[in-house]
Parts: sequence; C-alpha cells; structure tokens
Amino acid sequence: MSNPLLAVGELPNFSSIRAEHVEPALEQVLDENRQWLTQRLQETVQPSWDNLIYPLDEAGDRLERVWSPVSHLNAVANTESLRLAYNACLPKLSDYHTEMGQNQALYEAVKAVVETEQQLDLSQQYALQRSLLSFRLSGVALAEDKKQRYREISQLLSSLSSKYSDNILDATNAWFKQVTQLDELKGIPESGLEMAQQAAQQRDLKGWVFTLDFPSYYSVLAYADNRELRAELYRAYTTRASELGSNPAWDNTQTMRDILRLRQEEAELLGFANYAELSLAMKMADTTQEVVEFLMDLAKRSKPFAEREFAEVKAFAQEQLGMAEVQAWDVTYISEKMKEARFDFSDEDLKPYFPVSQVIQGLFSLVERLYQVRIQQATEVDIWHPEVSFYQVFDADGSLRAEFYLDLYARQHKRGGAWMSDYCGRFKRKESIQIPVAFMTCNGTPPVGDKPALFTHDEVVTLFHEFGHGLHHMLTTVDYPDIAGINGVEWDAVELPSQFMENWCWEPEVLKMISGHWQTAEPLPAELFNKMQAARHFQTAMMMVRQLEFALFDMRLHMDPRAAEPGHLEQIQAEVRDEVAVITPPAFNRMAHSFSHIFAGGYAAGYYSYKWAEVLSADAYARFEEEGLFSAEVGQAFLAEILQVGGSRPAMESFIAFRGRKPQIEALLRHSGLVRAA
Repeated sequence: MSNPLLAVGELPNFSSIRAEHVEPALEQVLDENRQWLTQRLQETVQPSWDNLIYPLDEAGDRLERVWSPVSHLNAVANTESLRLAYNACLPKLSDYHTEMGQNQALYEAVKAVVETEQQLDLSQQYALQRSLLSFRLSGVALAEDKKQRYREISQLLSSLSSKYSDNILDATNAWFKQVTQLDELKGIPESGLEMAQQAAQQRDLKGWVFTLDFPSYYSVLAYADNRELRAELYRAYTTRASELGSNPAWDNTQTMRDILRLRQEEAELLGFANYAELSLAMKMADTTQEVVEFLMDLAKRSKPFAEREFAEVKAFAQEQLGMAEVQAWDVTYISEKMKEARFDFSDEDLKPYFPVSQVIQGLFSLVERLYQVRIQQATEVDIWHPEVSFYQVFDADGSLRAEFYLDLYARQHKRGGAWMSDYCGRFKRKESIQIPVAFMTCNGTPPVGDKPALFTHDEVVTLFHEFGHGLHHMLTTVDYPDIAGINGVEWDAVELPSQFMENWCWEPEVLKMISGHWQTAEPLPAELFNKMQAARHFQTAMMMVRQLEFALFDMRLHMDPRAAEPGHLEQIQAEVRDEVAVITPPAFNRMAHSFSHIFAGGYAAGYYSYKWAEVLSADAYARFEEEGLFSAEVGQAFLAEILQVGGSRPAMESFIAFRGRKPQIEALLRHSGLVRAA
C-alpha cells in the first residue's frame, strides 16, 4: 500500500491519510535525512551553500511536507487513533531536531560556509548567523552528558505540551449543557438559540445544547438573563483541564509544573538564569527587564481608565439591573446591556450584515487592491471537512504566487482558538520555485440550518488577523526556507502583519466591501456604522489590562526559577492581578490550565509579543492614515519592506525601512482610546 504522506505531489491527500501512515512516513524521511547527512559530513569537499545548506533545506522541506498535514489534522480533525500516532512520533521528531542542533561536525561545516564563501547575499548571511545561534541554543557546545540531558528534556517537553493540548480539547468536547425549557434561555438571541438547537439535534437530544466552544459559550455569557446558567457555563469553561473539572484524568496541574521545571532546567543547562532569558535570545527585546518595564508602562497608562470603566459596570449593574454585586460571569452580560443602553447597539445587530461569503469576498478585494494580487477559489482539491475551502493567489502577471486553505467554523474534535500554520514555504529549488501553502483556521459561528454563517464583528477581526499572518507567509519573495515568510522573524514581531490587518475592519470603505445583509445584500447602514464606531473604544482599557495581565503572568512565571514548585504559579498570578487587573476572578478560576499559548503554543515568555508588535502595527497603519488608506505607494512599501522580506533581516530594520524611523507608541494609545487625560 502506498503511503499518501510520502507521495510527491503538490498538495496533501487529506482524505487518504490514516493513522497507520504517520509513523512509517516520518521514520522513512528521518532515516533518509540522517543517511544523507552522515555521508555528506564524511566527504572532504569544502562545505558551501550549494553542497551543504541547499540540500539541508531540501531535507527540512521534505520533513515539513510529511509532518505538517499530520500536525494540522491532529488539531482540526482529532481522532483517538491519529492522536496516538501523532504523540508516538513527537519523541522521534524531538530527537531528530536535537541531534541536528547538537551535531558538532555540522555546526563546524556551517561555520566554514560563513567564513569562507564569498558569494553569499545579505539574506544568506543573516540566515546562517541565525542558524549558528540556533546551534548554540540547542546545546552544541555542551559536554556529552549534558547534551543527553538536553535531548531528554526536549523529548519530555514536546510530549507534555501535546498532553496539555489534548487535555483541553477532551475537556472542552466532553462538557455540554442540555436545556429543555425555553423560558430558561431568555435574552439569548435567535442566532444563539438556533446554534444550540442544531447542537442538540447533532447529539440526538431534545431542546437546546450549549457547549464550551467559544461561539456557544459566548452566546450565554453575553446574553442569557438566566444568571445561574451563565455561572454554570463560566465555571465549566474556566475550570477546564483542572482539578475542578469534570474528569481528573484531564487535570493539567502537574503537566504545567513539569513543563515549567523542565524549561528552567533547559535554560540553566544553556547558561541562562531562567527560561525567559533563553526565550529572548532570538527575539527583538534585549532583556527581561525591558519587557517587564514595557508592560508595566502600558499598565500604568491603562489602569486608571480600566478602573473607571469597571466602576461604570458596577454602577450600571446596581442602578439599571438591580445587581448588588457583580460576579465574573456577570461582566460580559452587564457590558453588553451597557453597550445597548449607551449606544443603542448590540454586537448581535451586526451579524446579519456579515455573512461569511461577503466578508471573504471583501477581504480578498482589499488585499487585491493593496498588493496587486488576485485571489481565486479552486474546488478540485482534497480537503479534511466539507466546510473547508481552498484558494489560489496570483500575481498581476497571472503567475501563481501562493495557495491556502480556510477552515472557519467551530466544531467537535477541533482545537479552539484561531491560528495560521503552513504546509510548506517558499523555496527556490534548482528546477523551480516551490510556492507557499498556508492553513488558516478560526473557530467562528458555524452555519445553522439553511442560514449562511453569520459572523460577529469580533469574528471578522479574528479572520482578518489570521489572514495577516497568511499574507506574511504567502507573499514573501525570499528564496531560502529558514527565512522566508514568517520563518526567522523574531517572535515579538511576528504579530505585526496580523494586527495591522485588524485596523481595516473599522474603515467605512472596507466595511462596505465586507458587509451585506444576508437576505437583502444591503451594506451596513450608516446609522449602524456610526453606533459601532461610537462603541469602538467601549471598555478597551479593561481589555488592555486583561492582556497585560496575561503577558506579565507569562513573563514572571518564566523569570522565576521556582515557578514549578506547588503554589508558586498561583502566587505569581495573584501578584500580577493585584498590580494590573481590575476584575478579580473567583477562587475556582483556573485560567492557567487552558492558557495554551504559553504551555503548548510557542508563546512561552513571549505572550508580551501581542502588545510589543501592536506598537509596531499601529504605527505602521498610521502611515496609511497619514498618506492615504488605499495609497498604492504605501501599500507597495508595506509589501516590499515588511511582507516580502520575511525573516531575511532584523524586524527593526524592516520596520524602519517602511516607516522611516523607529516605532512610536502614540498610535497604539490612540487606537486603544487611551489618549484622554486619566
């Protein structure tokens, strides 16, 4: 039987991939890569880009094309058999990467290319310098016993991160709430009720079913008049994968402690005081102190506004809703009522105007206008779910530039959240250029019955955000895989193109492109737009301090060598909340147990990147505001200096090349509504 993961084709055959294909395919590619490298390092020929780096890139690309479909399916179409196969391969993959990173002969050969080859362009030189740093951070200089321990730690961390994710997915999938009496669901809009009815029918149950998938959860938290129902869902959501959850087998407590302990040990092995220092070694920020000061400065600017906003929530609750005290499960509900009262406007009012087909068409039109490309759907492509769609990106001259999959809706057996990942990146091979292929994944409100999928404006913003990541990956013109697209971009700058895209969702001209009532095709009325704009900065300071709380918690957790000890994580969290938060969650809240970004998503000691890069993205967007939102010149400059160059030079150089100066924080404060006197 042929293995679809080993087929040399343009795109994966998702419908043919089975769990039993995973391990044999991975082992074959790892064996072939190892054999080639062993043979190459035994040869006496002088190492060069063509005879060492290029073949290494080919080997890495082959591995990515085998593994990325598996990793993606494990996230979006999770089954027990696939999960077992995926987890069985993680130690093999970890071993291989550690082995490569600690290969002294390979390190010396790469160093020889740097020192002796005269014809390298600046991008190649930068890629090799990053590569040498990566060797050092993989422990290439360690003694043999410490190399072995580093390998063990890498293996364990890989498995533990996967276990952490699996626990959240299982806990999320397992819990649901059936309601059979309609009078218990007062306040929940029709769209939320229809979604819940569909969820019940899918389970062969009567009435309505609410789950912990975000669109379902949010429909209760924001709109349900039934306070007990809100409290029940809030508790279930915030205790997922904890000792307070429905199944002790999914408790992430020990998993988190093990991850923190091993990260600290890894940092010390490599000569760093803590994991945060190790994490920053390949980021824009120079020191942990610089990051903490940046976050605390933003907190100092934001907290007075946030305190005022929360005081308004409590006053409104008491005066208008008769609530003597406000609980965590009340805040979203009260805020929604406040927004309706203050602006005569609800998020639900917007949904009929954002059918997903119109949002996508408008998004594509915007991108085509800014960057002179053309996006077209292709249907004869193998996909993993009927709701997935596939598109191709063409240059102005008609040549194919990139391809991508869109998977937009929440469903069972799909990991929560939103992300962009890739099947393969741009790579200039000897015979032709390999084009980038991206996966863009959201968990938006699914279509219900005969109605099309209707998004909230927040879900539209999320789609634009992920598409920004996708553009960064797809529009690169860099020919070397390690620095093409998002590869090689410092992690604290990687959110620049994604957060930049969010700004367009508020522009009148763009809203005309992305909106159209699902029944009448009427664009978003001016009256609704004005209300939406008036409400734009509603509680932005509360949202700001919430993000700062997450970022500071992550940073301090990874700066503390004792974070893994029982009680320390909770203590750090409490201290951060005392400093920056305005809402104190109940004692049972176990936010950290489902904080996938830092325990399973690559953002360890890096969650600050969202705010760090938001300074860059807001300031970059300000140039469009200053020179013309649809200025062809500014659009081409952003394409040329940010998107196309990928990770081929330091992110700060790219920003300065586009903006003409270093970033300034004023645009972020203005976009966040934090420029009034506190």
